[in-house]
Amino acid sequence: MTALARAGIAAQRTREPGGSEGAEAIRRLLLEGAEERWDATAETLLFYAARREHATRLIRPTLDRGTWVVCDRFADSTIAYQGYGRGLPLAELQALHRFVLGDFAPDLTLILDLPVAEGLARAAKRSGDGDRFERLDAAFHERLRQGFRQIAAAEAQRCVVIDAAGDVESVHVAVLQAVAKRLGVTLGR
Repeated sequence: MTALARAGIAAQRTREPGGSEGAEAIRRLLLEGAEERWDATAETLLFYAARREHATRLIRPTLDRGTWVVCDRFADSTIAYQGYGRGLPLAELQALHRFVLGDFAPDLTLILDLPVAEGLARAAKRSGDGDRFERLDAAFHERLRQGFRQIAAAEAQRCVVIDAAGDVESVHVAVLQAVAKRLGVTLGR
C-alpha cells in the first residue's frame, strides 16, 4: 500500500471474507469453531454471501470513486478451497459466481506460493492454532496449492504466481515488480 501511495495511486485495503460490516459477521462464522462446523456447500454459500455484501458495499463504490482496491483473497480462494480442496464441482462454483457477481473479477491476482509444510509452519507461528482452514491436514493444503497453480495457469493474463519461499524483502520486491509490469505503473520500494 505504501508503494501505491508513493506512486500517487489512491488505494483501499480490504480482505475476504470480510471488508464490510455484514461480511465481517459472516467471517466470524466461517473461521471460528470446529473444522467440521460447515460442509463444503454451506461454506461456499456463506463465502458468496459475504462476497456479495463486500462487493456491493465496499469494492464497487470504491472503484467507482477511482480508487484501487487491494483485497486479501477473492473468488479464486473459493474455487481453490471449496473446489480443489473440498471437491465441489468447479463448473457449479463458477455458475454461482456468475449469479452473485456476474463477470466481476480482479484486474490482477497475485498468488503467493510456497511448499505446504512451510506455509503451515508460518501460519502456526503467526496465529498459534490457526483458523478452521489452517487446522486442516496437509493433504487438503496440497490440493489447495495445486488448485491455485491450476487457476493461475488457466488465467495467466490475470494471475501471477509469486515464489513466497524467500525472505519478506524478496517477496515484496517480486510483488511490486508484478504489479508494475501487469498494471503499467511505476512503483518504488
